[in-house]
Parts: sequence; C-alpha cells; structure tokens
Amino acid sequence: MSTTPVRRTPLDQAEALGTRPVGRLLWQTCAQTTVSVGVYGIYALTNAWFVAHGVGTSAMAAVNLVAPALLLLGALSTTVGAGGASLVSRSLGAGDTAGAARAAGNAFTLFWAGAALVTVTGLLALDPLLTALGARGAMHDTARQYAVVLLGGAVVSTGFSSLVRAEGRMRFSTLLWLIPVLTQITLDPLLIFWLHLGVRGAALGTVGGQSVSAGMSLWFFFLQQGRPYRITRADLRPHGPTVGALLGVGAPSFLAGLGATLLAVLVNTSLAASGSATALAAYAICARLQTFVSMPQLGISQGLQPVVGYNTGRRLPDRVRRARTLALRATLLYGALALAALLLLAGPLSAVFATDQQVTETAAAALRIIAVGLAAAGLVPLVSGYFQAVGQPKASYTISVGTLLLIKAPMVLALGSTGVTGVWIALAAGELVSAAAALLLLRWLRS
Repeated sequence: MSTTPVRRTPLDQAEALGTRPVGRLLWQTCAQTTVSVGVYGIYALTNAWFVAHGVGTSAMAAVNLVAPALLLLGALSTTVGAGGASLVSRSLGAGDTAGAARAAGNAFTLFWAGAALVTVTGLLALDPLLTALGARGAMHDTARQYAVVLLGGAVVSTGFSSLVRAEGRMRFSTLLWLIPVLTQITLDPLLIFWLHLGVRGAALGTVGGQSVSAGMSLWFFFLQQGRPYRITRADLRPHGPTVGALLGVGAPSFLAGLGATLLAVLVNTSLAASGSATALAAYAICARLQTFVSMPQLGISQGLQPVVGYNTGRRLPDRVRRARTLALRATLLYGALALAALLLLAGPLSAVFATDQQVTETAAAALRIIAVGLAAAGLVPLVSGYFQAVGQPKASYTISVGTLLLIKAPMVLALGSTGVTGVWIALAAGELVSAAAALLLLRWLRS
C-alpha cells in the first residue's frame, strides 16, 4: 500500500526551528539563505559585466560611485528587517502571533516612510552629493543618470525576506531573491544592448526586479492563507513599544550600513584624490567581486538568526549555543577557501570585467590584497547578527558600529594618504582587526 507524503504546513515549519536537530536545521537554513543572497551576488557580477561591455569601464566606475546611496537604502531595509525578524521569531517562539503580526506590520510602515524620505532628500541634493562622492565631469553625468532611477524606486527596494525567514519559510525566502534577480538579469541586456539606455537601463533593470520582489512580499504577508499570522491594516499603525523595540534591535544594522556608506565614501574620495581613473575602475571591479564572494558569509549569518531567535524565545540555550558554534566554524572555513580561490584567480576574474589592460592589472593586484581581509570578513556580521537575534542590541552596536568607526575608517584615512596601494592594505587590515575584535567581545560576553 502506498502512502501519501505529509506536506509540512507553515505552522510546522515555524515549530521545526525549535525541534529539528540543530546541525541539520542550520544546514538547511544557511544553504537556502546562501543560495538566495548568492543569486544576488551573481546579479552584481552580471550587472557589472553588462555595464562594462555595454557602456564602458569608466561607466562601471561611475555606477560604483553611487554605491554609498545604495548602501544607505540597504541599511534602512536591513534595520527594519533585522529588528522586525528578531521580534517576529521571538514572538512566534513564545506563541504570541499577534505580536509577530504587529512587528511585521510596523516594519513595513517604517521602511516605506524611510524610503520615501531617502527618495525626496536624495533627489533634491543629488548633484552636491555626487560631487562629494568624487564624481567629476562625464563621470558625474553618468552617475547621475543611474542614481535618479534607483532613488525613484527606493520604496520597492526590499522584499522583506528576513521577515519570511523569521517564521521558517526558507523556500519562499529563496524565491524572493531568485525570481527578482532572474528578472533583473533578463532586463539588463534588453535595456542596455538592445534599447541602448546605458546606465539608465541598468538601473531600470534593478528597479524592475525589486518591484517583483516587493509584489511577492505583499502577497505573502497580506493575502496568503494558512500562515501563523497575517498583517492587517491595524498592524500597520505605528505602535510605540513595538517601534521602539524594532529600532532598538535593528539600529545596529542601520549604523553599520551608515558606517559602510562612510567607508565607501572614504575609499572613493581617497582613490579620486590620487587622480587615477584606473584605480576607481579597479575598485569598482573589486567591489563587485567582493560582494559576490561575501554572499555565503552573509547567508550563514542570515541563516543563523531565525534559529537563534526562535530558540531564544523558547528558552532553549543549548540549541542557541550549538547553532552559534557551527555557524562560526562554517564562516571561517568558507573564508579560507575564498582566500585561496581569489589569490589564484585574481587575474582572470579581473579580466572578465575590464576592457583595459591597465585596469585589469590594477584590479588583480588590489584583489589579491583585499582577499586577505575577506577570509575573516564574515565574522563581524555573524557575531553582530547573533546578538541582534538574541535581543542584545548594545553588543551588536559595539561590533557593527565600533569596528567601522574605530578600526576600518581610521585605517583608510591613515593608509589611504600613502597612495592607492595603501587603500587596498587598509581594507584588508581593517577586516582582520575587526574580526579579531568581534571574537574577543563574543568570548568576553559569553564568560
């Protein structure tokens, strides 16, 4: 007699966070989040290739000058996402579905309000902002075309995948990354090569994919049946204690994103001060490759958070400690493998995105130095995300913000004044020292 396989419901998937063996559970959550963000990393590479070969290497450098604005938007979405996800997972773990719905609804409201503010402010101050970021002449005009479109689409720039992961829905969270990125990869060549829209086409492709993600999340949170909770109109109304808790837990992500924005500005202005367009183009290539390589580290961090948050809410400390230990080991192992790969393949990888031999050589030399820091780069977001998941925002503040303001930025300022090579060394050294500081803080708080 054949048996019909039992399909797990959304409620079962949430409860599995507190019952399945930790190793298997963490493998599943981290694998799916890594696939999700890894797909975005592939888009970052393909987008760079389309711009470099469809518009020019200098255009890719101009697009990279807009990165601080994108980092600010990312900081906003990560703030409400991390804060909301921590509240949602702990609320579900404690059996408070109404609290979970209110946390998710308030996260939506805060993001939409913040994104609208970024759009208006960014468009009004765009020209002086681009000048401050180091854009000059033709590069300024190219960067402006790209930034206008992205700022206009800020309100759809997230699909709230962290809130989806918070209830154990890893498959749909993966789709929230996969389908929009496939949309973007399809739109980019159409808009850049066939319609000849240049960097404006690249930006439109990005916003088009983001719109798909936003639409999917609206369906999931407001319309889908059979979930532990659904967001209602009442849940969208700001609730003081919920907003305070959400911002308190999520603020480290915002400040870390703000710090990353500052760091990107410092790097770009240091390279622009050298008067070398080649160095700016080389950094644009390294930044895209760095984004791709760091995606599995981000995936491990994101996969850890719902497991830790749910089990913290259920008061299961042994499961929390086991998940944390496994995630740290996985991050360090991947970092060592990534370092070896980049040292071996820096030249060929750089050549894929550059049509100029000098840019290729400069990017390859820079990548070999930066790769040393990438080996440990996953530790800071992992430890910071862990403290967010367990509801300890002060420790998360210390790691995410302190390492940027007290370690990374000063190193770029000090070593960047020595020349282009000093910038590369500062980026690598900053990651290594920050990782050591994060581990020391984790060990101190554990003891």
